[in-house]
Amino acid sequence: MNTVKIKQNCYRMILGLGMLLPAWGQAQTAQPNIILIMADDLGYGELSCYGSKTVHTPHLDQLAANGIRFTDFHANGPVCSPTRAALMTGKYQQRTGVEGVITAADHREVGLSLEEDTMAEVLSNAGYQCGMYGKWHLGYGREYNPTFQGFDQFAGFVSGNIDYHSHIDQAGYLDWWQGKEIKDEPGYTTDLITSYGQQFIIDNHPKKTGKPFFLYLAQEAPHYPIQGRNDAPLRVEGSGDFIRKVPNDSVASIYTEMIETMDEGIGELMKTLAEEGLLENTIVVFCSDNGAAGGRGDNGPLRASKASIYEGGHRVPAIVYYPGKIAAGTVSEETVLTMDLLPTFVDLAGGGTQNLHSDGISLKDHFLTGNAISSRDVFWRFKGKAAVRTGEWKLVVNQKEGDKKAELYNLSTDLSESKDLASRHPEIVVDMLHKLQVWEKDVSAGVEIISE
Repeated sequence: MNTVKIKQNCYRMILGLGMLLPAWGQAQTAQPNIILIMADDLGYGELSCYGSKTVHTPHLDQLAANGIRFTDFHANGPVCSPTRAALMTGKYQQRTGVEGVITAADHREVGLSLEEDTMAEVLSNAGYQCGMYGKWHLGYGREYNPTFQGFDQFAGFVSGNIDYHSHIDQAGYLDWWQGKEIKDEPGYTTDLITSYGQQFIIDNHPKKTGKPFFLYLAQEAPHYPIQGRNDAPLRVEGSGDFIRKVPNDSVASIYTEMIETMDEGIGELMKTLAEEGLLENTIVVFCSDNGAAGGRGDNGPLRASKASIYEGGHRVPAIVYYPGKIAAGTVSEETVLTMDLLPTFVDLAGGGTQNLHSDGISLKDHFLTGNAISSRDVFWRFKGKAAVRTGEWKLVVNQKEGDKKAELYNLSTDLSESKDLASRHPEIVVDMLHKLQVWEKDVSAGVEIISE
């Protein structure tokens, strides 16, 4: 198998860049640097600026105070791999075949198809230097490495989670990569990702490279294993089992520390941007890949948790900071999904989005002017359950054989999805069921890689 993707100028054909690229090159110095930070399993109620009374996140709070804080931002999936597939491609993950979690134990031979056009490839073609550090989770094999998917530089891990200190995945494999090779190094995962991000900013300053940069920092925090910066390893190579247990009465405090350490790193990253004189022309986006895990995380007023298609599974915190371009202290109630980031970044970079093979939409105008986003229906599906959102209405359907009950919620008055209104509005149920059926038929053409 040829592990290097050879596109033969297909980006120009697909994106209509034949005419756009010269213009992008001429305006290169005006193109913004883009930093995307994605937390792992961070719940809707786990930042101070989203109401947490126990977790203190001053640096993210500051970004929110000086940018946009979203109240209706959603991960495309309620678990890791699907959301990341949607993020990288700008499409519903069902089209990519990555509808379920690519696990360390059972799916080491599959990954996001090399034929997909990723966010990094599109931005690279637009003249960006692209770096990624942290969690990939879109293929374990070397052939699926991020460096074969458009990233010029990569260090991190490709599994769902690793020991924060020993870097062993849940199947007992060492999982710390530097570029295309497994090569361990000492350090706490959160701090390593932050340090790599800082160095990337310094090394890829546009004045040095002549290019803007795209930096994707995929943090592991606060995903399990529950480990703080100074805790001992929990896993050793050869076994995914924990070699010691975290005392139950310590879990909450360590979990909080994990989030606060990530926030501390974001503060260090912003300090580096300031020292390098790059704050003014850099957009910083922060979000989570799905809701908090049940039993230890905080999803605020939302129902359920990670792996659910109720709001607690996919409504997540999200912040966008772009000084001088985005009005400080903005709160957006617009419905936004992870897949919207790819067309947004392309639009911000000066490229056209009309020919993108994307289900997402550009948020550029909303970011810069506050204009409302055009109304649209959005969808989720995971493990036999599906949901469709139309404005304030959300329909949830259990599609398992013998149990296809539809539930209807009005999120404007019932964010916790506690009052099923299906029996009161049968006409809305029928209409939304039809929309869901049309969508499922549309996305079913995707090649199935992993569905559960």
